[in-house]
Amino acid sequence: MMSELALFDQVIDRSAMNSDKWDKYSNDVIPMWVADMDFDAPACVKTALQNRIQQGVFGYTHIPKALVAAIQTHLQTSYDWPISGTHLVHLPGLVCALHLSVQTFSLPGDTIVVPGPVYYHLTKAPEMAGRNLLSIKMTLQEGRWLPDWQAFEKACALSDSKMILLCNPHNPGGTVYRREELEVIHGLAQKYDLLVVSDEIHCDLILDDITHVPFASLNQDAAQRTITLMAPSKTYNLAGLGYAFAVIENTHLRQRFNQGRAGLIPVPNMLGLTAAQAAYEEGQVWHHSLITYLRTNRDYIVERLADTPLTVSHLEATYLAWIDASNLPVEDAYAFFLEAGVGVSPGKDFGDANFIRLNFGCSMSVLQQALYRIENAIRVLQKR
Repeated sequence: MMSELALFDQVIDRSAMNSDKWDKYSNDVIPMWVADMDFDAPACVKTALQNRIQQGVFGYTHIPKALVAAIQTHLQTSYDWPISGTHLVHLPGLVCALHLSVQTFSLPGDTIVVPGPVYYHLTKAPEMAGRNLLSIKMTLQEGRWLPDWQAFEKACALSDSKMILLCNPHNPGGTVYRREELEVIHGLAQKYDLLVVSDEIHCDLILDDITHVPFASLNQDAAQRTITLMAPSKTYNLAGLGYAFAVIENTHLRQRFNQGRAGLIPVPNMLGLTAAQAAYEEGQVWHHSLITYLRTNRDYIVERLADTPLTVSHLEATYLAWIDASNLPVEDAYAFFLEAGVGVSPGKDFGDANFIRLNFGCSMSVLQQALYRIENAIRVLQKR
């Protein structure tokens, strides 16, 4: 029988899957952009989906009690975070919850504080809702991307500041906030009475020996002022099945959130519910192997690019390398590497055009080919 790790070496042809990731570019470009892994889903998930499909009736579906129990067990086991099933709000995705939170809990002209560069929907949500986006610049501090703490407090102290949008683990910087750092952020939220919306979708993708701390688990005050957003989609490569959840312990906030979504945001897809339950109940062995494989890929990128003008900061979590291309003598690093046959994400989408983001959630053989193209393009450039 093939080992768990060997499963991740398989190169799966996605050309007939209507894949956003693989259909964006021509066949001669290796796509390494959107946060979508190329790995086969856990066998337990595929079996659960096949069994459900065999039942043959796909009517309206409510949330399975077993899924609620699986999420509770996962949060308790992984993060020592006990929650009530009544605190869960089940969603078809995390992005809609970000936008809904901004629109429900702030007014036009209010200020939303966001440490960045960051995943672009954390900045789009305030902008599209007519709110004042105040981005706090994150800088490398002892090798980790962290906010400017003085600027952070100054932003929170503004009279029209109403909310902090937090991304933890951070996308694209890969930082896993330590408890003491989260306590600083909580102190600001408490001092200036701000709501915290914490995007924690990558919390199960920690590559270092670090424990993720859900912001709402810090203390009772944090629990009462936080909307936590999580999903199995990144961890188990289930994004196309459309399932996420919010943890909202404050009854008033949860009621307002549900009122805001009524008639606009539907209940999750039946197959998404099925896949999520299987992943949380039975996907632990697959998940452990995934983390081992991603860690190897991460370290390989650092090793291969060490002698190039590109700077790869250490990534504590996610499968998305945040690469500084400012020393590369080109006007547009994204366009440069696209011409070389590698489709990365442009840093400007996250707030810094000096960077590119590279998705290494793929087989080692594909990663090796992509890095060869990157290195070769740089060598040719340097010889000009």
